[in-house]
Amino acid sequence: MSATVSFKVPTPRGPQPVTVSYARVGSGEPLLLLHGIGHHRQAWDPVLDILAAERDVIAVDLPGFGASPALPDGLAYDLPTTTAVFTSFCEALELERPHVAGNSLGGLLALELGREKAVRSVTALSPAGFWSEAERRYAFGILLTMRHISRRLPVPLVEQLSRSAAGRTVLTSTIYARPARRSPEAVVAETLALAQATGFDQTLRAGGSVQFTDDLPGIPVTLGWGTRDWLLVRRQGVRAKTIIPRARLVRLPGCGHCPMNDDPALVARVILDGSR
Repeated sequence: MSATVSFKVPTPRGPQPVTVSYARVGSGEPLLLLHGIGHHRQAWDPVLDILAAERDVIAVDLPGFGASPALPDGLAYDLPTTTAVFTSFCEALELERPHVAGNSLGGLLALELGREKAVRSVTALSPAGFWSEAERRYAFGILLTMRHISRRLPVPLVEQLSRSAAGRTVLTSTIYARPARRSPEAVVAETLALAQATGFDQTLRAGGSVQFTDDLPGIPVTLGWGTRDWLLVRRQGVRAKTIIPRARLVRLPGCGHCPMNDDPALVARVILDGSR
């Protein structure tokens, strides 16, 4: 069921109100799911039922994405602020050190929550922050192009394209290795989510200087990378393993940047194994 929660986030300007939209299903140990830039919590729909059989799953829309409102004026969409948001979010929902899984930007946030010891395990799927400068510029260029196209396409054209496998490939092949598997309704919804994301530009700007450089001692970490990830290329996984040497690095055969859609059974198993 979809819900919202409002809470105060500590900032240098004092506590600021933030509202986050989320969906919660299942039972068991809590598992927080964080999506990537320009996406929304429905990115996790392909694996949600599998995870909910063993976990109390909380899939969230990041501030300024999906159904979550933008951050209050004056709050930056940077890593410290977003980490503080989700630390406060967990307190508001009385989630005591949940497991966390994230994709892309969400994977970086999951690792940062692990660094802060706010979670009990981390599964990061193609996390941001392990790029070279050339790789970052390449990825940001693709993301900006996707954003520009999504904002210029008329909704009727998006709906028309989404009805065919070829059209879904045109719209989503940058992030999915198997875009034809995505439903037409999901493709329309995520194209609109990218176009309407109020936090996109500020989040991308804040990410320009981000590098994740810390080990996470004492926190079980799983890094998953799709073999067909053309956005954050898989050699970044090897780089991440060097930085977090005790992490489990898992190859996701045939999967793209958002592997939840490409192989739901495999991705669910990787997340559940990482949170045991």
